[in-house]
Amino acid sequence: MTDFTTMQILAPVRLGRPFELTADGLLDRLRLTLVSAAYAASFVPSLALAILTVLCLALGPALGLGILLAQAVVPATAGLTALHRRVSGRLLDEEISPGYARSGEVAALVRPVRWMRDPARWRNVGFLWFSASGGFAMSLLPVALLTLPVTWLILAVTASGWIWLLLLVLSGPALVAWWFVTPPLVRARALAERAMLGDSRVSRLEQRVEQVEESRAETLDHNAAEVRRIERDLHDGAQARIASVGMNVGLAEKLVRTDPDAAAALLREARETTMDALDDLRSVVRGIHPPVLADRGLAGAVQALALALPVPTSVAVEVPRLPAPVESAAYFAVAECLANTVKHAAASRAWVTGRYDGDRLRITVGDDGRGGADATGSGLAGVARRLDAFDGDVRVLSPAGGPTLVELEVPCRTA
Repeated sequence: MTDFTTMQILAPVRLGRPFELTADGLLDRLRLTLVSAAYAASFVPSLALAILTVLCLALGPALGLGILLAQAVVPATAGLTALHRRVSGRLLDEEISPGYARSGEVAALVRPVRWMRDPARWRNVGFLWFSASGGFAMSLLPVALLTLPVTWLILAVTASGWIWLLLLVLSGPALVAWWFVTPPLVRARALAERAMLGDSRVSRLEQRVEQVEESRAETLDHNAAEVRRIERDLHDGAQARIASVGMNVGLAEKLVRTDPDAAAALLREARETTMDALDDLRSVVRGIHPPVLADRGLAGAVQALALALPVPTSVAVEVPRLPAPVESAAYFAVAECLANTVKHAAASRAWVTGRYDGDRLRITVGDDGRGGADATGSGLAGVARRLDAFDGDVRVLSPAGGPTLVELEVPCRTA
């Protein structure tokens, strides 16, 4: 009931038709007046946090007192602004994201340096002063226009003579002004907060550049690891077998006249070793780009992958031929998810669905296992790193008891 009431109070602001005097219009303005009163009440924490922020800046070099104070002030400011983003976002019927630079992974004493370089944190500071000055006046006006006439009417009851008539006359214009200005003022306050607290285009670009740099570094690390793995597989597998073939053929060449039977045995062994070397090479090639992926595309490759699993797996992937790098990344991502299902899920069945809408490839890998999959584990984290190179997303839904759903999404074009 509380959530329902809250959502009703924070319903989007509709300017509507101000000249139509209806019961719904009256209730809507009373609702917005309550919201405006809450906006005005935020003057107190905003002013307190604004003053403390100034103290943090002033005391920063002095024995680190400002740094210690910032550990409490900055998170408190983030909490207050998050509340205002949520309220203003609902009033505007949109989501307002902060666009903070990531700072949770650095040491606590180093975070203030990161905060100082974050434009979103400075926008929070600007909001504090706005909320404690112009925003307060803007939000107080609807409340004052409604409460002053009520106060005058109460005084008019106890007054006599011309004072009663004067107070009664003054109440009318105030109520008329309240009726007309409340929705625009509340919406203006929400728009102002969106402008100050929302993720700016420059901030989004900076955040995107940071993500691209991290993704590039992770991709380079992943590619280097893959190259080392291929080198190790070739060195320990095919290269060693081919070297053994050369030695056996050399010995057979020496024994062909003196001991033909031994030479023949060595040649048979060399032939078997050659076949094993070919199997090793095929395994390496499959690890780089499976031939079935090149021949049958992503749908056929996933179908072939599912047939080899010990867990019954249904496949409903209907996608056209996509760029080879995207197909390869999606194939190995699905393979890793299915491998996790076999190893950890204790599932009786699994499924893979996929579709392409002309702009994005969407694949879901699910199972009916015990759930509790960790999105930060090495397997799923590796899937996320693989898709990051294509600006892809990975979402994991895995409540305890199952089922588990791993949603993969990769933007791509067929042409």
